[in-house]
Amino acid sequence: MVSSSLPGVCGCCGALRPRYKRLVDNIFPEDPEDGLVKTNMEKLTFYALSAPEKLDRIGAYLSEKLIRDVSRHRYGYVCIAMEALDQLLMACHCQSINLFVESFLKMVAKLLESEKPDLQILGTNSFVKFANIEEDTPSYHRSYDFFVSRFSEMCHSSHDDMDTRTKIRMSGIKGLQGVVRKTVNDELQANIWDPQHMDKIVPSLLFNLQHAEETESRSPSPLQTTEKEKENPAELAERCLRELLGRAAYGNIKNAIKPLASVPQHSHLVIQQLLSHLDANSRSAATVRAGIVEVLSEAAVIAASGSVGPTVLEVFNTLLRQLRLSIDYALTGSYDCAIAGGTKIIKEHEERMFQEAVIKTTGSFASTLPTYQRSEVMLFIMSKVPLPSLHHPLDTGKNRNRLTQIMLLKSLLQVSTGFQCSNMLTALPSSFLDRLLSAALMEDAEIRLFVLQILISFIDRHGNKHKFQTISTISDISILKLKVDKCSRQDTVFMKKHSQQLYRHMYLTCKEESNGRAHYEAIYSLLALTSIELANEEVVVDLIRLALAMQELAQVNEDNLPLYSRCALYALGAAYLNLISQLTTVPAFCQHIHEVIEMRQKEAPYLLPEGVFAEKPRLSRNLDRLGPEILFRQSKISEVLGGSGYNSDRLSTPYIPQLTDEDRLSKRKSIGETISLQVEVESRNSPEKEEVRGLDGALALDSVAVEEQERERRRQVVEKFQKAPFEEIAAHCGSSSLDRRPPPSPSGTITAAYGQPQSHSIPVYEMKFPDLCVY
Repeated sequence: MVSSSLPGVCGCCGALRPRYKRLVDNIFPEDPEDGLVKTNMEKLTFYALSAPEKLDRIGAYLSEKLIRDVSRHRYGYVCIAMEALDQLLMACHCQSINLFVESFLKMVAKLLESEKPDLQILGTNSFVKFANIEEDTPSYHRSYDFFVSRFSEMCHSSHDDMDTRTKIRMSGIKGLQGVVRKTVNDELQANIWDPQHMDKIVPSLLFNLQHAEETESRSPSPLQTTEKEKENPAELAERCLRELLGRAAYGNIKNAIKPLASVPQHSHLVIQQLLSHLDANSRSAATVRAGIVEVLSEAAVIAASGSVGPTVLEVFNTLLRQLRLSIDYALTGSYDCAIAGGTKIIKEHEERMFQEAVIKTTGSFASTLPTYQRSEVMLFIMSKVPLPSLHHPLDTGKNRNRLTQIMLLKSLLQVSTGFQCSNMLTALPSSFLDRLLSAALMEDAEIRLFVLQILISFIDRHGNKHKFQTISTISDISILKLKVDKCSRQDTVFMKKHSQQLYRHMYLTCKEESNGRAHYEAIYSLLALTSIELANEEVVVDLIRLALAMQELAQVNEDNLPLYSRCALYALGAAYLNLISQLTTVPAFCQHIHEVIEMRQKEAPYLLPEGVFAEKPRLSRNLDRLGPEILFRQSKISEVLGGSGYNSDRLSTPYIPQLTDEDRLSKRKSIGETISLQVEVESRNSPEKEEVRGLDGALALDSVAVEEQERERRRQVVEKFQKAPFEEIAAHCGSSSLDRRPPPSPSGTITAAYGQPQSHSIPVYEMKFPDLCVY
């Protein structure tokens, strides 16, 4: 009977209930206003410490009582239960605490779900106390997703009562701060830096920062408030945001910055603050400035889609200014550029790292801009490049100017990479192109290479440039799978306006003694891409003339080029003529190019790209005794292409670059070279030419012999102008008769009114020019 009636007795007799339940029940007074029974709470704490395996049951029972009290609106007992939970959490750090924490978080979540502001604030305060506890044992299955969402929602509270709204928002901010503190250093917890969490936390903090003015305008004067009352959501949100960013590691900062800058009303403000921060730290260590630039890069890319006008240029202006300062620091070794040898040690490699970070940032930001803004940025950068002029030569600060030029051109290259524009006149306006091409004539080989690479980036609009990185005489270009479109009307207009300027700079670049393999590869890519992207019939003809002029430049060698440069020019001409012959698909043209290449492969491999542009170049010093069979003949090319409808008169006219004032700024110009163009013209109109023409007719020399004698005649005339006394040259000039016909254009045609070329051309030998005229 005793055993059968025991269950019923246990259900109604409190003395027979489990001890942990009796201890929990005893902490609640009959009147909730009396508060927690402290003596009984001490007994419960001692029991929990003595029997830690019971802690999870204590938590579950407390949770059960709290949920029941919440549903019955017995809020006094709810407060007592949460106070007991807080004390147990602070006292217990055993291995069983994880199960107790689960019950605790369940009760906090129940309070946060309540519509009562006081219960929400109570739950938040308990969670903040829990967040400050360092647990001894790891947790593998704990999730804080609910708390991030709920605390973020509380940050946006729109309660009717302003004081209550402020309290709820501050509780939400404190709760988010607690979540970050609890999870940021625990690798076993869910990653708080994931975008799904940062996209809630950061905007919630920014929301309260935005309402700072509203809170300040309604708050009492500072003299009437206590220290505790002075705190408001805006100040608390700012501290929380600073703590959040301060705890972010290098790999996590992007996820925190992205939502920070993506908020429309804050993106420009964030960028401006970062720019100001960069300026304020302009004399800090290079590593510090590099970190700021990295953050600016991420923020600028995010906000770029909504940035307009001054914001864009402000970013680049600040970056370029910091770039120039870094160059000064590296050169002087001091943060005070006027005094060398400052107190702080400046490490040059760290400054280079900072400079590369700035260049990378300019490219990443510009890549997100629309075409018109990107063009403005390129114009802006190019305007900052120091270039010599007739009135302002760069005589002082040579090293500083060189480094500035290199860094700005590298930045421009980053901006131009991937730039695509259907209208080349828009992409390369005259103001931009003139300055860019003027840098192509400078002494520094690195600067010239950057200019060529920038031009390649502009012209390549179909992703073909990587197919021409290596110079070769490929027998079938179909394997390259080139993307070719018909030349548009806008491209035709662009080439009519700027083609001679481009040809001239490519030709003059080839004459530089300091050119290396990379320069010739870049020139080849530029020729090839121009043929694919911008070529019509007239452009093809001019490019062929330009390639033949490069061959003649190496053959005549008026500039005393090094052996490698001469072989490289022969090889460059062969590679390009091989490409253009297959693009034009004229069989006789292809046959002539193929025959010359085959002959070079047998007798002069040092004139082909496969022999010159190798790790160990194959060179020969017998370049002055080359046979006509291994040279591309202009007369033959003119004949075969003229039969296919190309302008044979233009093809038969050797390419001669137009001389400008810009050339006088370069290192190449001596007296003899200043008159090089006039010598070319003089050689065609000299008495010696008439004599040779008579001999040609009498002996019936073939076209090859005529070309050989023409080159020899030019060489003699150049030598005459270089070595003859000044009086003899002056007397010769005074005896020449002047014809007032207009001077020839660089292409050999005459320019009619309004800049339109006439359909016919006057043979060069019929024109008369001043002996020492300058164009």
